[in-house]
Amino acid sequence: MKNWLPQALPYLRPVVRKDGVFTLSPPAVLAFGFALLILLGTLLLLMPAATSAPLSPLQALFTATSAVTVTGLVVVDTGSHFTVFGQVVIAMLIQAGGLGFMTFAVVVVVSLGAKIGLHQQIIAQEAMNQTSLAQVAQTAKAVLIYSLLIELVGISLLTLTWLQELGFPSAFYHAIFYTISAFNNAGFALNSASLMPYASDVAVNLIISGLFITGGIGFTVLIDLKKQRRWQLLSVNTRMILLATGVINFIAFILIWLLEANNPATLAQLSLPDQALAAWFQAVTPRTAGFNTLDYSQMTDASNVLTMLLMFIGGGSLSTASGIKLGTFVVLMMATYAFLRRRDEVNLLQRTIPQSQVLKALALTFVSMAFIFIAIFVLTALEQAPFLDISFEVVSALSTVGLSRGLTGQLSAASQTVVIFLMIAGRLGPLTLAYFLATPNKRKTRFADTKIQVG
Repeated sequence: MKNWLPQALPYLRPVVRKDGVFTLSPPAVLAFGFALLILLGTLLLLMPAATSAPLSPLQALFTATSAVTVTGLVVVDTGSHFTVFGQVVIAMLIQAGGLGFMTFAVVVVVSLGAKIGLHQQIIAQEAMNQTSLAQVAQTAKAVLIYSLLIELVGISLLTLTWLQELGFPSAFYHAIFYTISAFNNAGFALNSASLMPYASDVAVNLIISGLFITGGIGFTVLIDLKKQRRWQLLSVNTRMILLATGVINFIAFILIWLLEANNPATLAQLSLPDQALAAWFQAVTPRTAGFNTLDYSQMTDASNVLTMLLMFIGGGSLSTASGIKLGTFVVLMMATYAFLRRRDEVNLLQRTIPQSQVLKALALTFVSMAFIFIAIFVLTALEQAPFLDISFEVVSALSTVGLSRGLTGQLSAASQTVVIFLMIAGRLGPLTLAYFLATPNKRKTRFADTKIQVG
């Protein structure tokens, strides 16, 4: 601790330039920006007009954090505990947190005709995970435009779907809330049973899953698809994301169907078409959304373990999903394959992945796993709950998915605080958080090579 602290402090505190202006590192700006948004949301949710029942400051903080980090874990029922005003606040927090406050900031600056400085470009680059500073403003505009267009389509389709059941005003309101929640991969629902009442509704299942899959593959993929429109011309990243998404979704769909087909509490009582629909929804929701049409507390342990793996993987970079990201998972797989084949280079789709990206993927995965194990240890010490429930809750919180086996509302104040930290860390990115806690200075000394026994 004595040697680590002096190195970390210069990175944690503001830097004063010669002109007297305070500057912060990109991770620090992101962290403080999300903190301010969460604080604003907490204050709004504590207003009497936001709730129909008493709400404690911790519950308000938990809900605001879950909304801003687009997680979806709740300690009170969104549909009954909050008024229309409170639900609108939650939807706005989801939208702001899902698209990212830096996206809005860049769009506003560009729209006003102002130039983005180098320091601000680096911050925006960090927020949107871009490798080129020149692409930041263009990407920010595209993110906003694509999001509004896709959400407009989702609202229209869901309004038509619920029109006869709810009437136009209620159907339109529900469509707005669920579209924002689905596209931003938040998983907030106006029903305490999430989408379980619509387990056999083809339209609701396909529209909602279409929204969160689109939001979860990443805006760079959507932009590339619009520009190229031919498979051969798509970037390696786009082709990798699309292929990996298709393969993982298909494998998860088959496995969940097989694991739950004979479970009387989930699929066994459904018709064959309804089984396929429910299995599909549960296969694609863990990596992104947080909605559910089956009760996870009634699903088999094997299905829950599979769901935790899918939550840990997550969606695409620069998307509304979290997890370690699909690209990270693929890079690690290809690096492992290259090592087993005794190859010096990591290749993917006839291209070589730089070693820096492999190390970044490894670091991100390690930090994420460290967070998970520490959080499981802490919650196990604090709560008298089944180990599977605790593990499921931790992975869901860090991956900002929002699925739960019913433990969230039963957590103590201390455990809720741990989950709040996990949601923030998961949204900012464990690697970004690690950068925030470490020195940015690179070593100038080159040491001699050595061999360490591994494996």
